[in-house]
Amino acid sequence: MNPRTWVAQAIRIIEADYNRSADTHLFPLQLPAFPGIDLYFKDESSHPTGSLKHRLARSLFLFGLCNGWIHSRSTIIEASSGSTAVSEAYFARMLNLPFIAVAPRSTSPEKIALIEFYGGRCHLVDDAAQIVPTSRRLAQECGGHFMDQFTYAERATDWRANNNIAQSIFSQMAQEPHPLPHWIVCGAGTGGTSATLGRYVRYQRYSTEICVADPDFSVFFDYWQSGDANLCSGRGSRIEGIGRPGVEASFMRDVIDAMVKVPDHLSLAALLYLEQALGRKCGGSTGTIFCAMLSLAAQMRARGESGSLVGILCDGGERYLHSYYNPEWRAAQGFDIDAECALVRDMASISHGVQWPLQVAQKI
Repeated sequence: MNPRTWVAQAIRIIEADYNRSADTHLFPLQLPAFPGIDLYFKDESSHPTGSLKHRLARSLFLFGLCNGWIHSRSTIIEASSGSTAVSEAYFARMLNLPFIAVAPRSTSPEKIALIEFYGGRCHLVDDAAQIVPTSRRLAQECGGHFMDQFTYAERATDWRANNNIAQSIFSQMAQEPHPLPHWIVCGAGTGGTSATLGRYVRYQRYSTEICVADPDFSVFFDYWQSGDANLCSGRGSRIEGIGRPGVEASFMRDVIDAMVKVPDHLSLAALLYLEQALGRKCGGSTGTIFCAMLSLAAQMRARGESGSLVGILCDGGERYLHSYYNPEWRAAQGFDIDAECALVRDMASISHGVQWPLQVAQKI
């Protein structure tokens, strides 16, 4: 088959998959402690591959195809802690292309099983900092294409429109009491989502601000404050999908209005609270994001402001039954979170007197 004909057919296949998929849901979350402040979660777990990364994977495939990087004999390789690899394996299978995920050995077995379900193969490494160099080496050895989400996430997505996550949020918020969110809150693994959101609100001239929640052992918060691109934490994040031990090229610090550093203990307590409040299990990154939303809501309440906040529900908790939702695993990891669970519960339900330890860092 002519190479251009194959590319045209591959793009048609990916676009057909998009046409078969409905938009993701926007769930309200009413908290007694914050009257007049409406919280929502954009549920990205309802994508065909179960996470926010479905959008990114689709964009990266289209980007690679249109750039002439992916052809009919390409082996697709990605450096991923799990969810991006799951989604890319899905699209690779649609195009009958081999897929290799280079991931930390600590990646959840549920995610590894999903990658393999979609026909992918996992290459596990002990050091999370080595997933990118290993991916480049494997791509060179087999003549494959390294997707490189940590470089291309911010540019592969059409941030102006084309039903990106930002456009979807604002369309769904149009009939709500406060249709223009005061804040949209996300995490950062590559930085692609925060870049898309930050660019979109500027392009549309909205007053909405973007906040990024960052977990323990991630350098994004410090880089956002200092601009030092050489920062290194020396270990990977325990909250899968967000946080990085080094600064990534796709993390665009100048489109982010605020950040909140969230300890992992609070992230896990928050996801257990959300299980009861939303009636569904969420991944650890959603717990991190919810903690930042509580900080922002408290700030608004102290100023006498009303309005809305939207957070990203990145993936479902079914991928973490062996870890975050397993009391034995939490105990083995030193996560004694009884006090944090009580703190999150009180923060969500009591209007005054709760000492919340997280601060919102904003650029002046």
